Amino acid sequence: MEFLKDVIFAIANGSGFAAILSNPDTGLFDWRTLVMLFIACVLLYMGIGKGYEPLLMVPIAFGMLLANLPITGLFAEPVYDAATHSGTVGFMWVLYQGVQWAIYPSIIFMGIGAMTDFGPLLANPTSLLLGAAAQLGIFAAFLMALALGFTPAEAAAIGVIGGADGPTAILTASKLAVELLPAIAIAAYSYMALIPMIQPPLMKALTSKKARQVKMGQLRVVSKTEKIIFPIAVTIFVVLLVPDTAPLIGMLMLGNLFRESGVTERLSDTAQNALINIVTIPLGLSVGFKAVGSTFLTPQTLGIIILGLTAFLLSTAGGLILGDVMYILTKGKVNPLIGSAGVSAVPMAARVAQNVGQKENPSNFLLMHAMGPNVAGVIGSACAAGFMIKVFGG
Repeated sequence: MEFLKDVIFAIANGSGFAAILSNPDTGLFDWRTLVMLFIACVLLYMGIGKGYEPLLMVPIAFGMLLANLPITGLFAEPVYDAATHSGTVGFMWVLYQGVQWAIYPSIIFMGIGAMTDFGPLLANPTSLLLGAAAQLGIFAAFLMALALGFTPAEAAAIGVIGGADGPTAILTASKLAVELLPAIAIAAYSYMALIPMIQPPLMKALTSKKARQVKMGQLRVVSKTEKIIFPIAVTIFVVLLVPDTAPLIGMLMLGNLFRESGVTERLSDTAQNALINIVTIPLGLSVGFKAVGSTFLTPQTLGIIILGLTAFLLSTAGGLILGDVMYILTKGKVNPLIGSAGVSAVPMAARVAQNVGQKENPSNFLLMHAMGPNVAGVIGSACAAGFMIKVFGG
């Protein structure tokens, strides 16, 4: 009986329940763990129950769940015993290297490139201006974060949330402010998921009813040759201009070249389906696994979430305001709603512009027009991120 009692006590004292009740580091009740487990469950509900970006919200939330279950050893760093030629390493530590070294975001950009038609941008090059204007929030949030006491590198990582591009935000945070990565990633993907709720009120506030009813003319047909040359030319120009954009821009354009070349259908199909889905799982788990109570439950996190929302709103506003200017300059030929798609959430932002425009004018079809600024926004946010990494990456 004594032996059985000792076994039971050993199991109880070595369990996660005991670790929560008496934190190994402080000896106190670990309330932060319970709060983080609750937050993880809320995020799982948002992903599964509400359908908010489920492909990433579910693995991020489950990674957070695992990270805050104590004494699992899942994130243990490698330990090698030379005498026995053996070693141990935490499973999640291995997966996280894909985030640490910017592998996962770059592969996801390849998939985005393979899924995206750059034709609308080529048919209407002025869309580049709308995509550029929609980067306003990145630099405005950067300045605000500096004013709030964040370091320049942290402020730069926070500002990139305004691009509404999860992989870009993750890559930037992993290089400039890895300790802020969970909060930045969760904020970026949350706002991307909430675009249909966040953007329409701003679109109506910053545009007139008459302008929202504008029916734009049909885009010109873009030749196959143009579509093949474009990703090659953009890669050469942008990477020479801002070398730190190479991982994102290079993979984005490679994926698009797979799509448009006409000779790599299997590679294109793999990049936009199997490969991007496979990489999404370890990316989400890795990001969630960095969200532990000791670093996540801080005033900093709340500040990041607020700054991220501000950045996203300002980016949307920047695109809409330039859309209004183009509406005036073209004497009513440009519907300013397409400016809201300058944020790089492809193709969700373009669909929101289409939906709002069609409510104002049922015969309106803005989707292809909005895809131009949308694609430009992807390129623009990657360039902005590359600039931030170049300047503040040490």
